Amino acid sequence: MSDSRQDDIDGLTPEAARSRHARLARKIAECDRQYYQFDAPLISDAEYDALRRELLALEAAFPELADEDSPSRRVGAAPAPGFEKVEHKVPMLSLDNAFEENDLAEFAHRVRRFLGLGDNEELIFQGEPKIDGLSASLRYEEGRFVLGATRGDGRTGENITANLRYVEGIPHQLQGSGWPRVLEVRGEVYMSHKDFEELNARQQAAGKKVFANPRNAAAGSLRQLDASVTAERRLKFFAYAWGEISELPADTQSGMVAAFARWGFSVNPLSRLCAGIDEMIALYREIEVMRPDLDYDIDGVVFKVNRLDWQERLGNISRSPRWAIAMKFPAEKAVTIVRDIEIQVGRTGVLTPVARLEPVTVGGVVVANATLHNADYIAEKDIRIGDHVRIQRAGDVIPQVLEVLLDKRPPDAVPFVFPDRCPVCGSHVSRDINAKTGEPEAAIRCTGGMICPAQRVERLRHFVSRDAFDIEGLGKKQIQAFFDDGLIAAPADIFTLEARQQAGEIDLRQREGWGAQSMANLFRAINARRHISFDRFIYALGIRHVGQATARLLAREFQTPENLARAALAANETGDFSAFTAIDGIGEVVARTIADFYAEPHNREVIARILEQVTVEPPPAVAGESPVAGKVVVFTGTLETMTRSEAKARAEALGARVSGSVSAKTDYVVAGAAAGSKRKKAEALGVRILNEREWLDLIGGK
Repeated sequence: MSDSRQDDIDGLTPEAARSRHARLARKIAECDRQYYQFDAPLISDAEYDALRRELLALEAAFPELADEDSPSRRVGAAPAPGFEKVEHKVPMLSLDNAFEENDLAEFAHRVRRFLGLGDNEELIFQGEPKIDGLSASLRYEEGRFVLGATRGDGRTGENITANLRYVEGIPHQLQGSGWPRVLEVRGEVYMSHKDFEELNARQQAAGKKVFANPRNAAAGSLRQLDASVTAERRLKFFAYAWGEISELPADTQSGMVAAFARWGFSVNPLSRLCAGIDEMIALYREIEVMRPDLDYDIDGVVFKVNRLDWQERLGNISRSPRWAIAMKFPAEKAVTIVRDIEIQVGRTGVLTPVARLEPVTVGGVVVANATLHNADYIAEKDIRIGDHVRIQRAGDVIPQVLEVLLDKRPPDAVPFVFPDRCPVCGSHVSRDINAKTGEPEAAIRCTGGMICPAQRVERLRHFVSRDAFDIEGLGKKQIQAFFDDGLIAAPADIFTLEARQQAGEIDLRQREGWGAQSMANLFRAINARRHISFDRFIYALGIRHVGQATARLLAREFQTPENLARAALAANETGDFSAFTAIDGIGEVVARTIADFYAEPHNREVIARILEQVTVEPPPAVAGESPVAGKVVVFTGTLETMTRSEAKARAEALGARVSGSVSAKTDYVVAGAAAGSKRKKAEALGVRILNEREWLDLIGGK
């Protein structure tokens, strides 16, 4: 991140920081969904990385923003429809990124600090190229390949076993000896440059779609419902990690990879051990020089702590391990022309400008679009139709606009005027004003709400989406068609389709592609969702800033829709949001948004109509998960058997919520040597205080 951007963050008020964080979180979530579910990246790798860096910088400056719903705690996106789900017994995590040599050095220093290592104690890393492909997990039982899955959202992936059997480098039966009874090998499926060129030549000759790059080709080939298509695509696999395993064959990362090679997996020959930061940087530079000559795409170098016992101690944060990092390569650039600027309207009514570019080839891929984010972004860079712009791309289709080449600006180019009316429904647009700072926020929204076709359709799509009501058979096209024909205009209308069909008010059988069987299947899928968990119900409502993690927090706290509604209405009437802000992970911005949503009579009417059709089930009790699941824990003083970071990581892994301050809602204060004011406050509030031994006994010494 540039110094000017960091200075900008340092100068933000807490409310302005929350507003910016929310915008970044929404953008990242949509990028993840398009990338992981549909292999259709919205922005370049470089732009995505920049969004994540800015979000992490905001969370570093304002730690309260790093709640459970933040993209910094998520991996990938939910599995796409069309494949059976597979629950990963060991989550498939993502990696933190480094972009400069200083970032890599800081990573090594963080590892030393966490482990409490002296400067002279040897710390070895294994370095390996970061393959630009599709992550896969392979399960072997008694040496036989029995199940293969995609990463998905890190917890749930797609069953692609049949397709993976045709991938080179994946043995159907393990070779050699000494392999464990249960083994999950993880790695990357990719397509070589040579095979990519031959595939596109065949596609073009057959009049079929050509692929933008090898990663998209590999992902598209691996997600074929017909495995014979995958067999024709010549995919390859590199193994580099593992999930569930009944017995470890080695005590180092390099030893594990060597075992994979003995058992018949392909492993990357460029991997090697690095003793310290100088050797890590040297390997990075060496592989960067090799990059153009490799027959497969890479976008960086991954470094992992070699000792497995240290990996275990370091553990994970929400979406990535503390013991590994990916050092990314610089992005690629090109110059093109802005032919037009179009305005798109999203589910929440936000107007997003998109640049239509003169198609240009960047790194072997033709790109023609770029998101321009918002009106401020256009004004800041003074982007005009007809301008020559420098774009940046790092392996994906849609680039980032870096700058305008003013010396090439046409004399008739005029500043772009952002519309004051919605291009879809014609309603006025408004720009939210931050109540505390008085400053306008970046997002410009249509005020049409449910009368705006763009928003109504998107809200309905969100309502039936996989992480919400998850109604099979009601995809984007069906929602759009049913809306266009007046069959559904609000969520509750979905659940009255069958009754209206039986009453003769509508006749789905007259629609193209709809027979008795397809109609019965749809009604069966709808009826299967008449009972839904409370967290999914909340998420389905599409409340601003309320994602899956926040929905789970609300469901656990309020238990029923009626309790949530009463709390929201009371907060709106009194201005007291403590019923929400007292929940660890929910701040005032989210609390106000929830209260505002329920204050709108139309929203309460929509909810009431839904509740006439469905039964909302309260969340299951979590007491059995561990002795400290759901408890609020504060650590203070100096611990003897572990560092503070390690203690926090263990507690969170057991379901506890670790807080930095003591309050009446604190369940335990774990006090080490020289505990000070936090212990005194706990005594004053009557909070239970444990010493380190008592804490370890409570959690079973885990």
